[in-house]
Amino acid sequence: MDTSENSTGSDTGPGGDTAGTAEPAGSRTRGWRRWAMDTRPLRRPAYRRLWSSTIVTAVGSQLTAVAVPKQIYDITGSSAWVGYASLAGLLPLMVFALWGGAVADSMDRRTLMLITNAGIAVTSLLFWLQAVTGLDSVPALMVLLALQQAFFGLNSPARNASIARLVPGDELAAANALGSTVMQTGLVVGPLLAGALIPVVGLAELYLIDALALCVTVWAVARLPALPPLTAPGPGRRAGWREVAAGFRYISLHKVLLLSFLADIIAMVLGMPRALFPQLAAETYAPYGEGLALGLLFAAIPIGAVLGGLFSGTFSRARRHGLMVVAAVVAWGVAITGAGLSTSLWLAVAFLAVAGAADMVSMVFRGAILLSAATDEMRGRMQGVFTVVVAGGPRLADVLHGTAGSAFGPRVAVAGGGLLVVAAMLLLATTTPALRRYRV
Repeated sequence: MDTSENSTGSDTGPGGDTAGTAEPAGSRTRGWRRWAMDTRPLRRPAYRRLWSSTIVTAVGSQLTAVAVPKQIYDITGSSAWVGYASLAGLLPLMVFALWGGAVADSMDRRTLMLITNAGIAVTSLLFWLQAVTGLDSVPALMVLLALQQAFFGLNSPARNASIARLVPGDELAAANALGSTVMQTGLVVGPLLAGALIPVVGLAELYLIDALALCVTVWAVARLPALPPLTAPGPGRRAGWREVAAGFRYISLHKVLLLSFLADIIAMVLGMPRALFPQLAAETYAPYGEGLALGLLFAAIPIGAVLGGLFSGTFSRARRHGLMVVAAVVAWGVAITGAGLSTSLWLAVAFLAVAGAADMVSMVFRGAILLSAATDEMRGRMQGVFTVVVAGGPRLADVLHGTAGSAFGPRVAVAGGGLLVVAAMLLLATTTPALRRYRV
């Protein structure tokens, strides 16, 4: 049986690397503050530095995320090329995230973050250079995008795996809530800021602003403590594909980890309807104005996630992390179903915002499970797989929902996907109780 099902609730993780005692019940904040975001991890200077750097890059990275497809569309006049560019970045992200997880388990994670953040910054400078020189080369943009995503794939596992070394075990959920809220805020603020800046400063300067933001990140990471492996690598051990394969074997032997990945796959592949937003805006919600409808549909889920993070004080202190994931994914499916059934744009946006809040809960507790149920020597590889799942799931959903929308109509496809999420998640939770029983 998976030993994680019988967690004792100790504040020290499986790797024995995180110290701290749980907050006494009598000292917990009462009243409305109990609902507000749990900011205890920000009392830890090292975590505060890492989190502060995320504030800057969460917005800066979105400037580049807007600038690249805009520049490609300006050059080609084709949305198809924009899609091809997205795929060009996906493969290196997946490959280097898996390999980066093995690297993060075999070397100092701070050093790895310094190298990869510097690499991303240099790539942003190259984006700026090709823009100001008027190169206008789609192949060059795709190569730079692939290079940037490769660096990101190497960086993300080390960054996420480091959190368990910077905060006590009982604050992992709160730390994930803080980080996820910042990232979701970037998804809202970044594109809006990009849209406002392009007419004023031009496209090229968006790349430069992102590069400068990444310099702040490098400075913040340099001030972190050293984060070498807690266990010395065995003789002949290298960060190769054999170590990646060992990570997958580890997942297969720890059921709660496997189930946490499956929960996210169910939610995103079956229930992420973003590919249908343009069709919904053009057909179902056309009377509201196609532009307004499209903007609201795309903004609703991240806005809901941000609001969920701001009021995460109660759920970030929950101990039954597995049950919280199950409940959040089911709530996501119900909300997506409601959005698909809505003929009112405002009601659909409200349901999507609720779905975003549920997704925030799911992200917080899936992240906490990965950090608490895995030993430190495996956390990098677990975060590598997590990065691949998070990046690949929505892209598979785009294909699935786009096909279903063309065949059955967008509202049927959205509502049907939501119902499939509810059914699949309840089936998974019923037949494999390891996830719903997991607690810290």
